[in-house]
Amino acid sequence: MLIKNILALMRYIQDYNFKDKKALIRVDFNVPLNANLAITDSTRIDKTLPTILQVLKDGGSAILISHLGRPKKGYTDSLSLKHLIPYLSNKLNTQVSFASDCIGIEAITKAQNLKPGEVLLLENLRFQEAEEQGEAAFAQQLAALGDVYINDAFGAAHREHASTYQITHYIKDRLAGYLLQEEINNANKLLKHIKRPFTVIIGGTKIGDKLQAVEALLGKLDNLLIGGGVANTFQQALGGKVGKSITEPDQHGVALNILYQAIEKGINLVLPTDVVIADQWSDRARIDTVLSDAVPENWMALDIGPHAQELFQDIIQKSKTILWTGPIGAFEFPSFSQGTQATIAAVAKATQKGAFSLIGGGDSATAVAQFGYTNRVSYISTGGGALLAYLANPNLPVIKVLGN
Repeated sequence: MLIKNILALMRYIQDYNFKDKKALIRVDFNVPLNANLAITDSTRIDKTLPTILQVLKDGGSAILISHLGRPKKGYTDSLSLKHLIPYLSNKLNTQVSFASDCIGIEAITKAQNLKPGEVLLLENLRFQEAEEQGEAAFAQQLAALGDVYINDAFGAAHREHASTYQITHYIKDRLAGYLLQEEINNANKLLKHIKRPFTVIIGGTKIGDKLQAVEALLGKLDNLLIGGGVANTFQQALGGKVGKSITEPDQHGVALNILYQAIEKGINLVLPTDVVIADQWSDRARIDTVLSDAVPENWMALDIGPHAQELFQDIIQKSKTILWTGPIGAFEFPSFSQGTQATIAAVAKATQKGAFSLIGGGDSATAVAQFGYTNRVSYISTGGGALLAYLANPNLPVIKVLGN
């Protein structure tokens, strides 16, 4: 009922006429850049293009606002959105203009002078501390730049920042973009149409948000496979030796609670039996394979081992519904990419046999693309944390306000 109500109340981009309107579009252009500041995975930009093009097709203009990375304080050249201009201009087939700040005289002037069919990109929102703090005055300044607000940034839908939540208090017309709609529709398949066995695969490093979502899903899933840095925290919580592997000791209580709940509910929770370890964070490191709870003091676990790979693959290939978020190892290094590749291959095989597979954004999406499996899974989300937050509670404030 909750999901149905949210979808019924939400206003959609396809129901609005943008002629002569300046559309302020919150996009998620938080894309990875290499050392030369070139985009290495353009998925998040590409998936927002239909929304931008719809505004232009209607005879409106687009003002794009986004964050990029996590700047520590103020301007950071490597995190400037100006580096996206060439790619964006090429994809939209128009020269995208740029304002060196997201508020202030330059942003106001360029927004006011924007003509139908033109696109303006504002500088990284997070260069302003007020963005993440959700300051009302900052949100009001952003809102004043446009006539209508579109949220197409699912990857930021779990954060009540100025540009995703506060801004909606200062602009009357608030719409859901095509990507946001697509993300919600696919996430809802896990909430409303689960085919069993339902397997959730959790990897990556940061586990706080992930474990909260897992707790919310425990009553629905059959298998919970845990790899990556998350597995290290579970092993450590159980008293295992993890050397200098990445862990989050403050999450031990949550990890143990999930273990206990999994036992009570009869869920098949699987931790890696063996891991590939290294003596340094490098592809040139010394490598060995050991039991996952017996990592030597000065070594770190960077991938799941051969036995764990076979175990994961066997469970995944028998699944009918699959949710995967977070790589299983340090896949950016060839020496530690085998676990992630094995997981992706198994997900693709299950999908080919009819399973619904949902990949939760970020590094998982990058890994799927890197190893050539983009078209072999059901859906790749642009949001990892946001997807999990939505699955845990569809009544996210950032989404809910689009229907008020």
